[in-house]
Amino acid sequence: MTWGILSTSMLVLMVTGAVLGAALGLTGLILLQFQVGDASSLAVQAVWNTFTDFTLSAVPLFIFLGDILMASGISGRIYNGLTPLFHRFSGKLLHTNIAVCTVFGAVSGSSSSTAAAIGSVGYPELVKRGYDPATVIASLAAGGTLGLLIPPSLSLLIYGATQDVSIGKLFLAGIVPGLLIAGLFSAYIAGLCYFRKDLAPRTDERPGWGEILHGLKAIWPLPILIFFVLGTIYMGLATTTEAAGLGVVAATVLGFLWGDLTLPKLWQSFKTSVLMFGTIAMVLLGTLILAQAISVLGLPKELVDWVAKMGLSRYEVLLAIVCVYLVLGCFFDGISLLLMTLPIAFPLMMSMQFDPIWFGIVVTILMEVGMITPPVGLNLFVLVTISKRKVSLGEASWATVPYWLIMLGVIGLFTAFPEIVTFVPNRFF
Repeated sequence: MTWGILSTSMLVLMVTGAVLGAALGLTGLILLQFQVGDASSLAVQAVWNTFTDFTLSAVPLFIFLGDILMASGISGRIYNGLTPLFHRFSGKLLHTNIAVCTVFGAVSGSSSSTAAAIGSVGYPELVKRGYDPATVIASLAAGGTLGLLIPPSLSLLIYGATQDVSIGKLFLAGIVPGLLIAGLFSAYIAGLCYFRKDLAPRTDERPGWGEILHGLKAIWPLPILIFFVLGTIYMGLATTTEAAGLGVVAATVLGFLWGDLTLPKLWQSFKTSVLMFGTIAMVLLGTLILAQAISVLGLPKELVDWVAKMGLSRYEVLLAIVCVYLVLGCFFDGISLLLMTLPIAFPLMMSMQFDPIWFGIVVTILMEVGMITPPVGLNLFVLVTISKRKVSLGEASWATVPYWLIMLGVIGLFTAFPEIVTFVPNRFF
């Protein structure tokens, strides 16, 4: 009965065009009112406790940080500084897209921001040099997903804050998987361009080591920014929220001194970040209400008991979770998907004795797959728009298939060897 009301309410509200956050919240209120009996105060208390949590205030700060980096043109300076380093490899500047997205993700925390910032610089430059447009879009879309995994990560931050998991451990756990995926992306690009000579221009241009070192020296302020954002957390000098605030201050100073930041651009970045956080907060509000209803009604326990009766192994349950995320990822953006599914998925996976840090990384990778999967692959939409529709959504989607197959393969690797994810945080803490 309860499951029927839950599914029917959500389906009706979404079909009628209700905003996702409103649909989730109203579904939760319906369950609390009619299945529990005038228990709306429980939902209000849950919303109040979460939105007044000091840790959650890091989310708008990291969003603001990413917008400042975009507005100041720092992404372009990073791109130009790393470009000479990759002329010697098969695929040449396509590797720059992956490398710069990885570096930018270490200070941005947002997948779409990373894709937009690097794409606006990289796409016109590479197409002008004769690179295949669809291949360029695919590398930028895939590289942009690293912004969700490389710390600081908005998804890991929200996962930790809502499920009471150590954010410091989550950030540490994201480093090795993020670098591994970036390396596999580059290896795929090298192999693809080795066999498909038409995807990258044939040129004998080989910058000397002097030019390479000059380019790397040109991005010297970047490690300072990374230290303020991540170094202060890992050294125990600041909490996640304090580090986010320090990062905003450092990005603003660097934007004025090193980049092209102006007061009007700073104000526009502030307004953009407020709107983006408002969207996330609306979904979070609805999710909290629904999660409270689900918890009071004992639905997670019912689901766990049902799984036990079915006799499913922990890996069969994991496979089911992966399939659900892959399907839902076609229709919901990453953060909405995360918030919508965690009230059910997290307790179920914990009952199967999976590590919460490991599961946080796996969920984030599944969200990354959704960012480059049509019809709602946000990174694809952002980059197709940047290309001024010269690359169709279908062409971009087809070109990204190998990248999300790589990410699914990595999930299989992490399932077989979970220590790849948990080794660094366990040693550090």
